Amino acid sequence: MHKTARDGEAGTASELMERWKRAAITTRQADPFCTAPAWQLAFHEVQNPAWQLLVHAEDQSVMAFAAASDQFGQAVLLPLERLWMFGCPLLGKRAVGLLRFVVEAIRTTQALTFSKIVVSGVRPGGVLAGRLRSQFGATHDIHVQPTGTQCAASLRGGLDGYLSRRSANHRRNLKRERKKALDKGIRFERVLPDTAQETAEAYARVLGVELRSWKGMGGCGMESGFSRRFYERMLHRLAPEKGARIIFARHEDRDIGFVFGGLAGNIYRGQQFSYADDWKEYSVGNLLQMEQIAWLCEEGAARYDLGPITGEKMEYKRHWAEQRFPLEAWVLERK
Repeated sequence: MHKTARDGEAGTASELMERWKRAAITTRQADPFCTAPAWQLAFHEVQNPAWQLLVHAEDQSVMAFAAASDQFGQAVLLPLERLWMFGCPLLGKRAVGLLRFVVEAIRTTQALTFSKIVVSGVRPGGVLAGRLRSQFGATHDIHVQPTGTQCAASLRGGLDGYLSRRSANHRRNLKRERKKALDKGIRFERVLPDTAQETAEAYARVLGVELRSWKGMGGCGMESGFSRRFYERMLHRLAPEKGARIIFARHEDRDIGFVFGGLAGNIYRGQQFSYADDWKEYSVGNLLQMEQIAWLCEEGAARYDLGPITGEKMEYKRHWAEQRFPLEAWVLERK
C-alpha cells in the first residue's frame, strides 16, 4: 500500500485508514459504507489479494484503487470492489487531481501506462463527474455505464418519524406481524461483536440460520464460497470499531433468523438477512428489519441504506425506503 504525502505528512497505514474512513463518511457518497475500507479491503483480500493496492491521500482527499492486468496484458486501475461497484474510489475535492498525479508519476518513473481506469460510484451530473471530464477528457475516451440505483430511508424523527413516512397499509401489516410473532414466543437478540472471538461466534450463528433458509437449501446462500469468506472478513474488520450491528430472531433456545450490516459514521448499510424456511409464515425478515431500524434510531443514526433495487426479489425495498441514488461507472480509456 502506498501513500502520497503531498500534504507534508509522512503518515502511517493506520492514519491512512482513518483518513479513508473519514473521507467515505464526509464526502456525500451514495453508499458511504461500501466506499469505506472495511468493505473495499475485505473484497480485495478475498478476491485478488495479490493485486497491488494504490491508496493515496492528500489533505482530506483519498484515492483507493487496485492495479491489475486485463486479458490483453495491459495495465489497468480498478476499484477494489468491482463486482457490484457500490463504492467510489475517489473521495474529496482533490481526489481526481491526485489520481492524475499518481498515474503520471508512475508513467514517468516506472514507464508504466494504465490503458484503462475504472471509477465506480459516480453520481450522474455530480461534482465528481465534472472533475473527471475536466482532468481526463483531453487524454482519455470516457465511457459511462449505469450500475443501478441505491435506495435509502431517512431516520429523521426516530422510529416514529420513520414509520410516518411509510404507507398506512405497511404500518398495519408490521403491527399485525409483530403481534403474531410475539404471541408465538419469538424474541430478538442484539449482538455488537468487538473481538475476533465474538465475531466468529456470531458469524457461526448467522451461517447456521442461512443453512436452514430457502437460499441455503437451494445452494444460493452465503454459507459457502466467496460470500462466506467476504462477509466473514468484513465483519472481522468492523470489530475493532464496533461497526457491525447483528440481530438474531430466536424461538426458545434456537436462532431462527438474522439481519446484519455495518455503520459508516451515522449511516447504516444493510448487508444480509435470512430466516429458517420453516418460520416463513411469521414474516421474520420484516420483523428483523424493524428491530434493526429501532436499534439504529435509539443510537441516533441518520439513514438506513438498503442497497440497490435489482430484480423482482428486491422490490420489497420500495416499501422500506423513500430515497434513490442512481450510480454510474466511468471507464477512462487512454487515447
